[in-house]
Amino acid sequence: SEQITFDSNLSTGRSKLQNKRASLNQQIIKQMRMRAGAENLLKATSNNKVKEMVLLELSYVNSNLQLLMGQLEGLNSSVEVYQTNIPLIALGLKETKEVDFSTLFKDFILEHYSEDGNSYEDEIADLMDLRQACRTPSRNEAGVELLAKYFSHLPLMESRFFSPNRQTGIFFTWYDSFTGVPVCQQNLSLEKASILFNMAALYSQIATRSDRQTITGLEEAISSFQIAAGILNHLKETFTHTPSYDMSPAMLSMLIRMMLAQAQECLFEKTALPGIRNQFYSLMKMAQEAAKVSEIYDQVHQSMIQTPIKDNVPFFWSTMSQVKTNHYRSMAHYFVASALLDHQLGPSDDEDQQEKTLSQVYDRLPEGRSPLDILKKKDERERIGKAHIRRAILGHEEALRIYSLCHHLNKLEVLQDILKASHQRSLNKYSENENEEEFADYTEAPDIISKTEHKAEMEFPATTKVKVTDFFQRLGPLSVFSAKQRWTAPRTIHLRPEDRDLGFTLKGETPVQVVSLDPLCQAAADGLKEGDYIVAVSDTDCKWMSVSEVMRLLKDVNEEGIDIQVVSMMDSNPPMPTKSATFCGNLPKTYSMICLAFDDDDKNPKSRKVTKKSSFISWGLKNKLKSASTLSLPTADHSGALPWNKPCPTFPSSSSYNNDSALY
Repeated sequence: SEQITFDSNLSTGRSKLQNKRASLNQQIIKQMRMRAGAENLLKATSNNKVKEMVLLELSYVNSNLQLLMGQLEGLNSSVEVYQTNIPLIALGLKETKEVDFSTLFKDFILEHYSEDGNSYEDEIADLMDLRQACRTPSRNEAGVELLAKYFSHLPLMESRFFSPNRQTGIFFTWYDSFTGVPVCQQNLSLEKASILFNMAALYSQIATRSDRQTITGLEEAISSFQIAAGILNHLKETFTHTPSYDMSPAMLSMLIRMMLAQAQECLFEKTALPGIRNQFYSLMKMAQEAAKVSEIYDQVHQSMIQTPIKDNVPFFWSTMSQVKTNHYRSMAHYFVASALLDHQLGPSDDEDQQEKTLSQVYDRLPEGRSPLDILKKKDERERIGKAHIRRAILGHEEALRIYSLCHHLNKLEVLQDILKASHQRSLNKYSENENEEEFADYTEAPDIISKTEHKAEMEFPATTKVKVTDFFQRLGPLSVFSAKQRWTAPRTIHLRPEDRDLGFTLKGETPVQVVSLDPLCQAAADGLKEGDYIVAVSDTDCKWMSVSEVMRLLKDVNEEGIDIQVVSMMDSNPPMPTKSATFCGNLPKTYSMICLAFDDDDKNPKSRKVTKKSSFISWGLKNKLKSASTLSLPTADHSGALPWNKPCPTFPSSSSYNNDSALY
């Protein structure tokens, strides 16, 4: 019952967050419209009084926008919903507008497939329900599978309804997760990219919710962050021109680094969880592991402060990466200090091995000192050890100073407690080894070389291998009945047997195709052509039937004959349309083109931009990562049954920080 309460509380917190995010997105759109209108008026008017009023209005709108963006950043910085120990950052899900497929899909089915669109109401409703459910997935594997299921349906939907030669009139609107700016497109590439982004975001949320006080929880967090990085990398490589700033190559590169840094941090925590042995080699090893975490967070911070990333990354994120850079570097110095101050080189110790270990920890040594000097001479050992402690203290103080600058971080008491405890531990270590008689020593401790035995790597998720059944399979095999193929409307041909011969043979794919037609037979006179597809025999739909099954329906034709329905393939390469696919707003072009959504009652959006049609995407990484399964088109029945009497032609977690015995 405790678990249920915990989950329901999380669920309530999440839904509140999403409602706030949706509300902010709407307010941002409104302010952007007002800004665009004011800017247009400013260009158009020459009246100074009007200009003054418009400039005043613009400054008001811009300050409102800044406030709204700040509130959105606050939501992106809201980590307490997901976790209760040293904080990790989760990506927020991208929000989207509802899409109504029903009218346009029904019209397309009638016009393109010559079938009654109303008979597909259930299938269209199922597809819309699936998309709607993807807006609020649960933060677990079931939620990931839901997104993967919808993602697997998108290529099928694209093949059925999205012709390369015409626009469907269906608009997909997604909001940038950092700026709240909407992007609207008629093709499916934005939809696919946004679902992938949300899968990565969901994995990051699963990772931050893991119980990091257990090995199992840490392993789940590590794997989830690595998978999030793998999905973001796939998104970056596959969807290279998505006009949404959060999915620009520079932003995705930074997000990948951040996910891998958090995975590395969890790997460090996993090594430290059982406790770190207070022993020379263990301490030196952990020092290098901590230095590695610090180094990676420093790289993350460097990528966050580059233009144009820095304008849109929450201040909370860059502050957190700075805090962790200093915290883990200080921890590395503390471990080296403990190894030098708490242990002496005894007669039974392996002198060569310790010398080798110490030399590998340092990039350079203070002038005139060798590793052996430091290990053997007690005063040298103490001097260098205390120099490391001083660097640890200064680093922890810097981490606390940076922490105090960010008001979002100030809410995280757990983080503050850990930073203070680490600082105090270093102060205690220094006072234990302080000698009142000695003079102030200004020896500078050398940098510690970062090294890890377990490097965080991108993973590719197994859950993308989702086999789905095409909602619209009744329309027929996708290899033939797709949006890019064009046919005549179904024609009725009346067949009468002439000496047990209908005058043609059939090709054994689905749907069955007419070949070797006798031009003098009755069926040819009735309008049957070579290459026609048989779609129905009498009242039986046979788009999915093999040649043997169709022959079974035809073999008992009596003297009155039987009606079949056929369609003929038409030229499927008409010229490309001039209609647009993307609607653009009057916004700064920070990356590609950021586009404004239009309201449902806007019938004629004015500015348009032609976008390149994205190809059928089957996903998998073409490197050492395991590739996910791709979607296969339905296979045909290659049965060897022959038609009547003609030969058929063949076709080709935080408590561990206060554990004194564990040192960590």
